[in-house]
Amino acid sequence: MDLRRLAHLVALDDERHFARAAQRVHLSQPAFSRSIQTIESSLGMQVFDRDGGQVRPTAAGEFLLEKARRLLFDARSLRRDIELYQDGALGDIAFGVGPFPIASLVSPVLSEMRHAHAQVCLRVEVSNWQRLLERLRSEDIEFFVADVSTLAHTADLTIQPLGRQMGAAYVRKNHPLATRTCTLAELWVYGVISTRLPPMALQALAKRAALAKGQGAALALECDDLNTLKAVTLSTDSVLLATDAAVRAELQSGALCAVQATDLPPLSVEMGVVSLHNRTLSPMAHRVIDGFARVASQINA
Repeated sequence: MDLRRLAHLVALDDERHFARAAQRVHLSQPAFSRSIQTIESSLGMQVFDRDGGQVRPTAAGEFLLEKARRLLFDARSLRRDIELYQDGALGDIAFGVGPFPIASLVSPVLSEMRHAHAQVCLRVEVSNWQRLLERLRSEDIEFFVADVSTLAHTADLTIQPLGRQMGAAYVRKNHPLATRTCTLAELWVYGVISTRLPPMALQALAKRAALAKGQGAALALECDDLNTLKAVTLSTDSVLLATDAAVRAELQSGALCAVQATDLPPLSVEMGVVSLHNRTLSPMAHRVIDGFARVASQINA
């Protein structure tokens, strides 16, 4: 099976339009149409229906396209593995990090890499795990580090645990709740802020807080940038949900303190490195991941 023609099938499935798909693979539309027709003729079956200008795969086409995508992925992985084997180069690297690891794990690892491998270019994307997973599956990043407690363990993913980080609710040192115990309902009045929380976790907190009927189970501020969240917490009466490691410097300086909420459930995140199961990581990726594992073990010690 010609991988180039399989790529044409995938392009047409992605675009659902002959002209756009032809442009994507750098062919004229007539040449692209002939390529699709040649595949269908050689297979003896129709891969796409063309009804009224609409293009969509047939039932047989759906089956073929799934296999084609896997073959193309494996071919790209094989090409990459051969290149790594041939030159032994560390190679430049792109990876992703979630809000909590960017606050607690990333800086020492990047500093170590810059000292040891100054010639290597690193690109770091910061986002929540849902967006990072999309970037990983599109092969724009090699791996990502994030809270994996709500990430489904699917066959295409490999997850390397980095340990659990405990968390709590935090307020500025002069906050009205800084020196007394309180309830979750009282915390909610001041406005709870955090990174993006799973809907089920947010609903559980809202239920425990016994919100009034009609009061939405929503954070007062949701942001994946912990530096922004900490700045808001330090300048307002907002209550921050975060890990101890993410606010360690503020706790040590006394700028933030943990709130003693009697009915707040234990808070924690499960850190992990997520990569594609069938993709060999570059030598540089292994070094960066080893760095994350070392820093995480120090934090968890």
